[in-house]
Amino acid sequence: MAAVDPSEALKSLETTMGSIEAVLDLDKIRADLARLEEEAGAPDLWDDLANAQKVTSRLSFLQGELRRVLALRSRIEDLAVLYELAEAENDADTRAEADAELVSLQKAIEELEVRTLLSGEYDAREALVNIRAEAGGVDAADFAEQLMRMYLRWAERHGYPTEVYDTSYAEEAGIKSATFTVKVPYAYGTLSVEQGTHRLVRISPFDNQGRRQTSFAGVEVLPVVQQSDHVDIDETELRIDVYRASGPGGQGVNTTDSAVRITHLPTGVVVSCQNERSQIQNKASAMNVLQAKLLERRRLEERALMDSLKGDGGSSWGNQMRSYVLHPYQMVKDLRTDHEVNNPQAVLDGDIDGFIEAGIRWRKQSETAE
Repeated sequence: MAAVDPSEALKSLETTMGSIEAVLDLDKIRADLARLEEEAGAPDLWDDLANAQKVTSRLSFLQGELRRVLALRSRIEDLAVLYELAEAENDADTRAEADAELVSLQKAIEELEVRTLLSGEYDAREALVNIRAEAGGVDAADFAEQLMRMYLRWAERHGYPTEVYDTSYAEEAGIKSATFTVKVPYAYGTLSVEQGTHRLVRISPFDNQGRRQTSFAGVEVLPVVQQSDHVDIDETELRIDVYRASGPGGQGVNTTDSAVRITHLPTGVVVSCQNERSQIQNKASAMNVLQAKLLERRRLEERALMDSLKGDGGSSWGNQMRSYVLHPYQMVKDLRTDHEVNNPQAVLDGDIDGFIEAGIRWRKQSETAE
């Protein structure tokens, strides 16, 4: 293995960090932080709970962004000193320590660089994630539940708050569908590359003959709607049903008809929410989900129109996109980026950053090529 040239490596890190800082616009971050800190200190902040949560969430996010950038800049400076010390003392151990820190620092800066690639119209939004079982019967329902856990664990690893709006349990095992939000800026831009059909191959634990089973689950990722989106919904075009919320196996989790299902009659879009005790709260949450789905529908229609005008027939990147193979070998592979790992259990436990980063880079390259 060729020896690392410290000066060239450090120069490359400096250049990359300079580009990242320019894209993130640290002066603007500092100005936004000053404004948000002033808002957060207002005595009447919590009179408007929704706004207070928005302010404190944005403040926490920007504080974390700034700390992350400044910490990486400091590590570059410290690494330069460490290499100088190793050379001055001709110390092999110090040089090895510096080389190890260089590898770690390169990875951390690459991860931050991926964030700068999120420049789409809705990329800075929070994410609304819908997971549904597709072909494969009970195995598909079980797989859908595993995917839900995977994304919730991924969010937990990063300290991102989540809220489950609705879970529809299957009769034997797993879930028919689930809807939840990831409440952090850029969650949509980050997770949108996860949208599509996921495929699982394994020995079915539900087959008494121990046969291999292939099952599918779909992942839909939408940007959370904001007041400025102007998604007009005519109340007369809605059918609203209320019912009693239930848990796995039909176990009642509520003694009143508080769960809400809303059908948008012109499009056939159906959404439901049952996580709140109040029917009014569930209806409000369901309306938010409906607005997000209709906004995404409008966006896709506009994109399809532009694609037809360009004559490229549209894009199919959102279809089957990842395979999870547990038998006869162990592998998870993204079919778009070719990124793969040989530890499916770690992936299903939320270790999906490598897939997300590869997906974001792949999408950016595809957009540039277009």
